[in-house]
Amino acid sequence: MNLRSTFAATTAATAMLAGAAFAGEHGGTMRIGITQNNVGVDSYQTTYEQAFIAAAEENENVETVVLDAGGDVARQIAQMEDLIQQDVDAIIIWPTNGEAVIPAVRKAAQADIPVIVTNSNIAEQGFDFVASFSGPDNITQGARSAEIMCDKFKEEGIEGEARVVQISGQPGYTTAIERAKGFEDRLPEVCPDVTLVETQPGDWNREKSQQVMEAFLVKYDDIDGVYAGDDNMGVGALNAAKAAGRDGIIFVGATNFAVGYEAMAAGDYWGSIYQSPVDDAEAALQTAIDILNGEEVPFLNYFDTPKITQDNMDEFSKPVF
Repeated sequence: MNLRSTFAATTAATAMLAGAAFAGEHGGTMRIGITQNNVGVDSYQTTYEQAFIAAAEENENVETVVLDAGGDVARQIAQMEDLIQQDVDAIIIWPTNGEAVIPAVRKAAQADIPVIVTNSNIAEQGFDFVASFSGPDNITQGARSAEIMCDKFKEEGIEGEARVVQISGQPGYTTAIERAKGFEDRLPEVCPDVTLVETQPGDWNREKSQQVMEAFLVKYDDIDGVYAGDDNMGVGALNAAKAAGRDGIIFVGATNFAVGYEAMAAGDYWGSIYQSPVDDAEAALQTAIDILNGEEVPFLNYFDTPKITQDNMDEFSKPVF
């Protein structure tokens, strides 16, 4: 049994005990607190919060305390401590930083409050303080993005010489790390002659990513592909390429935003990974409820995120975020 499996078994048992205790002692309303990463930073997180609140309001047995860290690690740690002081029944955390929040998560676990990590996992050394992770498999997303890009290079006959730049998410943020790792590990497996020439962070921000791409375009005369950790950053890069008159670059992202979907429909943006913030929010809330009801929940509770390209985008609804 590997480290992750061992933690999974331990935390599943802990979650079952916590749930059994809740079911035995309460029988009434579940108070679930959530501290989010940064609601205002992009439309995915805004839509997630709206969906989370709507799902909670539909369940008469649930009360929520909804907090937003605004991207500030210190504020999120303070929010965790506040939720512990309020003695909520469960805490959902969307980490601002996968390592920095571990002491606060540990404190909640020591207070016998089950912690559910949502969307972006904490670092592995914190797994034994977590009841479950609910969200996408970000390493698989990165790998699928590499496959999308490689397939397009092969279709165009440039898989033996193509050069790629990467715009990653916020440094230190688990989703950014995992999506980059998935892409970087998978690309040489499927397209061994493609060169990843440089990676720079775009911080999940479209304007920042446009500036990063502008610098890439000045630095490199030959760029065949751009991989961005989400479509918001990918469209920022696309805007830079358009402004510079650089045609023929293949753009691939992850988390298909409405702007990415529209750029795909216009033929400017090739592909992405389809991920719903509504599914994400509802899955996190349901995971917390299941744990409090004493049900067995997987430690890594993933929902599927399929590939979307110009070729199959008609099979998917336009994202609402």
